[in-house]
Amino acid sequence: MGIDIGGTKVAFRTEREKTGEVTEFSVTWPDPAAGAAADLRLLGAQVAKLPPRITAVGVSVPATVDRTGRVVAWPGRPSWTGVDFGAALRSLFPGVPACFADDGDLAAIAEARAAHCADLVYFGVGTGVGGGIVLDGRPWPGLARASCELGHVVVDRSGTRCDCGRRGCVQAVASGPATLRRAARTRGAAVTAAQLRDGIAAGAPWAVSAVTESAGALAAAVVSVGELCDPALVLIGGGFAAGVPGFVPLVAEEVRRLARPGHEPAPVRPAVLGGLSSLHGAVLAARDLTRAGQSAEISSSARAASR
Repeated sequence: MGIDIGGTKVAFRTEREKTGEVTEFSVTWPDPAAGAAADLRLLGAQVAKLPPRITAVGVSVPATVDRTGRVVAWPGRPSWTGVDFGAALRSLFPGVPACFADDGDLAAIAEARAAHCADLVYFGVGTGVGGGIVLDGRPWPGLARASCELGHVVVDRSGTRCDCGRRGCVQAVASGPATLRRAARTRGAAVTAAQLRDGIAAGAPWAVSAVTESAGALAAAVVSVGELCDPALVLIGGGFAAGVPGFVPLVAEEVRRLARPGHEPAPVRPAVLGGLSSLHGAVLAARDLTRAGQSAEISSSARAASR
């Protein structure tokens, strides 16, 4: 089973080895002010509904978790800071092999496998901006060492303050909420995701300008990361990116404009798995726990909850 813990919801996916039967469902998080205890009660209630004989669990996590399994930072749910994530996972699944890793890293691994590409960069644009790098078929720098925080690549030193406290992170400019806030300022009224999509379709200046700025910031991050690792492919996923018509082509066009002469940038395409990359990555991590040696890039580096 895979669990993808997101900014506003938690998604579950179970896959039966013998029959191939797949079950997916998701639940909305309580308000962050309710605290970590309320979140854990929600997770416990959902786990209680699951079929028996779960053989392994993989979890994708948006928080920064240290090597001991303790949450160091989770701006979207600050009450989790200091919580032993590994211990929480053990309490939810006693006696079941379980592991966890950064959601962007797991998403990148899942996308690399789905795209049959051993060298790629993945950006997930949703409530935040995450992502991961896969080189020679393996996550870089390695899941147990550190997560690949592509959302905190700085694209504007004097830009909007990010929830990490720094200014100008790509997440502070290009995430779904950041784009909606910018559109609202230009429009002079609150903007929902549906209204932004309608505005783009109608060519409304307030919508087009907001999305164009987000695409430009993301393109700057794509180009910067490409200078470091020279990927064969860049994939852009996440719920927000998937829901805004023409977003990925906008990013691709700006990447081509920013490319240095003589340095052809990697093609930029929509994620193969759409908005489900992290969830599929969590399932792969769970499968690796039961197939030791077959997929070492996950099983050797994702952090086991049994530690």
